[in-house]
Amino acid sequence: MHNEEKVLVNVTPNETRVAWVENGVLQELWIERANKRGLVGNIYMGKVDRVLPGMQAAFVSIGLEKSAFLHVSDVCQPKDIQTEDKEHSDTDDIAKLLYPGQKILVQVMKDPLGSKGARITMHLSLPSRMLVSMPLEKSLGVSQRIESVEERDRLRALVKSIPEFQNSEGGFIVRTVADGMDFHEIRADMVYLQRLWKGIQKRAKSARKPTLIYEDLPLYLRILRDIPIERIEKIRVDSGETLKKMVTFVEMYVMELTDRLGLYQGERPIFDLYNIEDEIQTALHKRVNLKSGGYLIIDQTEALTTIDVNTGGFVGHKNLEETIFKTNLEATQAIARQLRLRNLGGIIILDFIDMELKAHKKHVLTALEKELAKDRVKTSISSISNLGLVEMTRKRTRDSLERTLCEPCTVCSGRGMVKTAETVAFEIFRDITRMARSFEGEKYRVIASESVVARILDEESDSVAELEEFLKKSIRFQAEGSYSAEQFDVVMM
Repeated sequence: MHNEEKVLVNVTPNETRVAWVENGVLQELWIERANKRGLVGNIYMGKVDRVLPGMQAAFVSIGLEKSAFLHVSDVCQPKDIQTEDKEHSDTDDIAKLLYPGQKILVQVMKDPLGSKGARITMHLSLPSRMLVSMPLEKSLGVSQRIESVEERDRLRALVKSIPEFQNSEGGFIVRTVADGMDFHEIRADMVYLQRLWKGIQKRAKSARKPTLIYEDLPLYLRILRDIPIERIEKIRVDSGETLKKMVTFVEMYVMELTDRLGLYQGERPIFDLYNIEDEIQTALHKRVNLKSGGYLIIDQTEALTTIDVNTGGFVGHKNLEETIFKTNLEATQAIARQLRLRNLGGIIILDFIDMELKAHKKHVLTALEKELAKDRVKTSISSISNLGLVEMTRKRTRDSLERTLCEPCTVCSGRGMVKTAETVAFEIFRDITRMARSFEGEKYRVIASESVVARILDEESDSVAELEEFLKKSIRFQAEGSYSAEQFDVVMM
């Protein structure tokens, strides 16, 4: 059966959202806000604040509120530039490599999460469409996701034959999308990356204090660079201005996507297609219902995430063991999808319902591995324990969906989560736009909590003005003390 895969891009002045849809079902979601852009991939000129020999780590100021964390394994030693040996042992003495006040060029590996600062590395990498440049490491690798040994050997030989590679001090990794590509396409990518690195070096030399040297592409362009183009049939964008930027990028770097990129002009908001808005709301709830009647309970904490599988109303048709097996089997697909959709990372404990038969345990674990293989983020899993538990990890580079859209609830002393005033404000703007397309009205009155109205009238006032200009209608806001943080009404006058 053919899988229909689409990418939908929703753009507003302060927020960009990208949805990956497969056969009408939301699989992944990315959100980027103008005032909270992710830092992963950014390169900074940093200054070493403290060196901690006991931790074999250092704290580095990069111009952010919190100092970034640099482990000795991520320190670029002179031998890395001269040889292909990139491995460091934990016994390396960081005090001999770094000193307070030292200026170093670093790249963000993980965004600041909670009370922790960013995780950084001195092993810089610059991704393009088909290659990843490693300007400080003379090496050559090919993605293991290219299954054919012959193709990997062909690509390795092809890269070695490119004059720019032969004259380069740095190395490259050939990405999966390079499968089947020719000499000229890969060489163009290499030339682009080498020019980019020269520009970074020039800016770094002139930096006098901790500052941003290179910023990764915005979300709507990163998607074009990173998605597996052979799987995507359509990319639809609801902003004409953003579409022009995407078309320019595609014509320069990803010409294969030219015919698949287009403007969405439907009457309904683009995220109302395939019930994406409803899916986002559901992904903020702990409970996930399974088609059989069973359900998952997902609890996210600072230390780890637990996912509990329950039979619920599913009683099966044969016996209890068969019911448990069927529920666990169905749960593997739902778990893999929720990990991607909610962007859950770190340590994850899966609590499957206890199974007696070893064959059933093996079948469930195999099914889970198969579903996790679809994840573009690195995962690793253990076997099922006697208690039915599976320990797994999923690489965490950015905040989860819940931490992006919500904040600790002040009413319940932080035991739960409520949407931020910013999130509710954007929902109000979308609701007004939706009503304007469906009904005729002269003006709108929004009734919401005091914190939401204050946010809109202060920090989002420009967005209100743009929305009024776009709709040719006036919008008024009324604060209501009895309304909760997430509650609001839009009244058409």
